[in-house]
Formats: sequence, structure tokens, C-alpha cells
Amino acid sequence: MLKVFLVEDESIVREGLKKNIPWQKYGYQFMGEASDGEMALPMIRKIRPDVLITDIKMPFMDGLALSQIVTQEIPDIRIIIISGYDEFEYAQRAIRVGVEQYLLKPITRGALRKVLLEIREKIETEKEQKNYLETFQNEMKEYEDYSRRSFLEKVFGGVLSVQQIYEEAAKLSLELDAPCYNLVLLSLQAKHRNPEIAVSEPEGINRVREALLRFFMRFPEYLAFRWNISLYGILIKGETERMEELEQRCIANIEKICKEEEFSMEWYAAIGRPVERLSLLPECYTKVNHILAHRFFNPQQHILTEKDAVEFLPGKDTKSFESVDSAKVNPEIIQGFLREGKQEEIEDFVNGYLAGVKDALESRLFRDYLLLNVRFTTVNYMEMLGISKEELLAEDDNEKVREVSVNSRDIYDYIQELLERALILRDRESENQGKKVLKKGLEYIEENFSEDTLSLNSVAGAIGVSGNYFSSVFSQEMQMTFIEYVTKKRMDKAKKLLRQSEMHSGDIASEVGYKDPHYFSFVFKKTVGCTPREYRNGK
Repeated sequence: MLKVFLVEDESIVREGLKKNIPWQKYGYQFMGEASDGEMALPMIRKIRPDVLITDIKMPFMDGLALSQIVTQEIPDIRIIIISGYDEFEYAQRAIRVGVEQYLLKPITRGALRKVLLEIREKIETEKEQKNYLETFQNEMKEYEDYSRRSFLEKVFGGVLSVQQIYEEAAKLSLELDAPCYNLVLLSLQAKHRNPEIAVSEPEGINRVREALLRFFMRFPEYLAFRWNISLYGILIKGETERMEELEQRCIANIEKICKEEEFSMEWYAAIGRPVERLSLLPECYTKVNHILAHRFFNPQQHILTEKDAVEFLPGKDTKSFESVDSAKVNPEIIQGFLREGKQEEIEDFVNGYLAGVKDALESRLFRDYLLLNVRFTTVNYMEMLGISKEELLAEDDNEKVREVSVNSRDIYDYIQELLERALILRDRESENQGKKVLKKGLEYIEENFSEDTLSLNSVAGAIGVSGNYFSSVFSQEMQMTFIEYVTKKRMDKAKKLLRQSEMHSGDIASEVGYKDPHYFSFVFKKTVGCTPREYRNGK
């Protein structure tokens, strides 16, 4: 029901309209009345009707003055002016203040009925279109996230000029202009995860992800984005003098939200050093990655800064073999990196891992112990993934081990090369797993895309993986989002049916997965560029 409010200084006219019009039959609820604009305004502000019916000439505040105020405060309101004056000047002024209809007294029931029904149809159509647009935008949000991530990869990779950054940001409606920037990288991983390739995640990670997104969306100084399946970024932008405050607020809320789910996940946040140019963001990103690589050395420390990375520089720790802290050579450090590390982190990781025991490496006994510890830990982990020792180790591995045993300087290169080979094989296995998951997903979509209940989560559930994992694999392999792919399949089939059959548009909508034929027409026009009828007629 639409809400209607009546303002008329003639009590007989007002009572007649109130009692003689079957408001509910026409789809309206009569919400109130007043004898002039001054009395009506506070009531209208409280009720916020959909339709206002008002006389023009009234004491204290006339209908045009009232209409002007009301349209400014309630832009979507529809106003019907009733007047005993058939004067062009009144009609002109009414049009200028946004009046919908201008009716002359005496008002007949038929004339008012016609106007009320026309306005109701117009309001309902506009609301329907607005709802369709909101639904479409929600469905396309995944596409926007994918486009944003692709754009930021180029920004942090240094492949865009400053001009190109601004141009691409404008296309994505991203406001990047600021005097100062910084970057936070946040790693979220399931706790105590098996070394097999993960395709599921605890519900707690999803809750954390949504809570973080809700928080950062509230502030224009933060731009949150997903970097990959387990890594997220927050670009901080603002005034130079406020940067420290913005950084602290960001980190404090990450810590607060993540701590609530610590029992089910591991989390680490690394914060970089502020820069004052967009062109310096690649440098900022490199520094934050360097800092994040040190998360493996102290699992209890969740917030990592540049100072923490410095702590692992050569000369900062042990002086001899006897003083080595056994925690620094714990096999779990290597296992953690094999599970979560990235190719670009290997050099930082190896330098940090060996920096804490640099002086002890002069001892051949300790060097041999460390070398075998890293080698056996890596071999065992890869075998758990189904990758054999022969596949992992180079043909001349034994010879290299002997060389490292003699020369301590070679241990850096050996461990780095070993981890590079391990991560290549791990990522290949992950890619193969992802392709298998994608194949199952595409088969399920092919069989079910005509179902209106089909969604990313329903497909992920049907093939036994998490929605987050499937979304990441899908966009990476297909170079488009899930909703783009499904919408394209549906539209392709709809176009075929429109041209090759006599099916009604509503039946085609149902056939391709749209319960609401009007929404189908809306999406069709948005994606194809014309209505289903126009397409059928050869446009």
C-alpha cells in the first residue's frame, strides 16, 4: 500500500475526498489530513507519504510553497495539486517545483482514480527497476572485486603510469587521490591444516573476512581487497599528519576482529612504511612483502612491522654454536613456509632464517645438522603432498650437499634453490587440484544453470569445496567471475531461444534460470544492449 496525505482548507472538500474515495481499492492507505501547509508540514515529515494531495490557495502556507519544501526533503514524493484556478501561471509554477499532476475543482471520483492509478503504476515500476538494479549490482559485486584486484596487481606491480592509475581508478569509481599512502597485508589461514591442498576453510575465517570488510567500508581512508585465496590487503590513504592514527586504527581493528577466531585460524598482519606518491606504491608493496615473510619465525607475533624484519638482519643474534636458540631451527618454521610461503618471499625467508644463526654456521657440525634438517623436512612435507623425493631433489643434490658441508657460503643458495623447487611443485599440485575442482564446477554449472537457485556457494557445496576457494580458482583460471560466466551462458541460451523458437519471453526467462521474467528482461537489456523483444525482431 502506498501512503497518501491530504491538505485542503475547505473542510467539505477535504471530508468528501477522505470518505468518498475507496483508497485501499486503489492501492493506497489514507495516512492523514491538514487544513493548511503550515499544519501539514510537520505531519508530512513524520509520516513521509508516497503521495501528497494539496490545494494551491490556503492560508498561512499555500500548496506551492509546501510542495517546494516537501520535494526538497522527500525527493521521491509524488504531488497532486488540486485548484479552482485554471491559470497558466499556477500550472507553470507547479511544474517548476516538481508537481506530478494538476487537477481542477470540482474533483470527480473518476478523474482522481485515473491519476491515482497512473501514479501507483509509475511508483511500482520505478521501485521494481530500482530493486532489479540493486539485485544486478549485488550479483556483479564479485566482478567488481575481481576488477579491483586486477587493477591493484598492476598498481603494486609498477606496470601502470600515474596517469594510467588515475584513469583506471576512475573507471572502477575508486578514489585514490591522497597526500600519503601505506599498505597492510593480512594473511588468514586455517589453523593446524593438513599439508594436503586445502579446498575448505573454517566458518570462522568467513566471519572474520565479512567483519573486516564491514569495518573498512565505513571509512573512505581504507581500500580493502583480496589479493589471493588467503592474503588480503588494505590500502591506507589520507593526510600525512593523520597516517599514524589511520594505521593504528586499522591494525587495532584487525587484531580485535581476528582474535575472536584465533582458535580456528592463523593470522598475521604486516604494515609498511608510508609513501607520499602513487608511483612509490610498488616500493611500499615490496617492503610489506619482505616484512610479512618474517611471520614464520615467531608464530606468536601477529602484527609485523619494519622493526621486526630488521631484528633478523645478520649480526643481530647468536655468537656461537652453543648459544643457538633451538626454536630458530624448529622444523615447523620450514613446514609453515612450505605450506603458506610464496615464490617472491623465498629470498627474504632464507635470509631471515639463516640470519639468526649466522655465526653458528661457521661450525661444520651445526651446518650439516641445519642442512639435513631443512632437507628432510622439505622431503617429508612434499611426500605428504604425493610428490616423490626424486621429483623434488636435483640430480646432483648429493654433490651439492657435500659442497655446502665444506663451504658455509653455499648454504644460502642451496636452501633457496630447494625451496624454489618445492614451491613450484606445490603450486603445480595446487593448480592441478584447482583444475580438477574447476572441471567439476563447470560440469555442475552446465547441468544446472537453468535453475534459479544456482549460486557460487551452491556449486561449491555440491563439489565439496569452500565458496572462497572456488571463487578464487574460478576467476584465476577462467579470467572472469562466476556470475559473469553464468550470466553469459544464460543470455546465450536466451538469445538462441528468442531467434529459434516461438516461446514467450516469460517462458524463456524460466528456461534460462530467472524466476522473475521482468528481472530477466532487465538483465538481458543490461548485458545484450536491447530488450528481448527487440532482439527477437532482429535488432
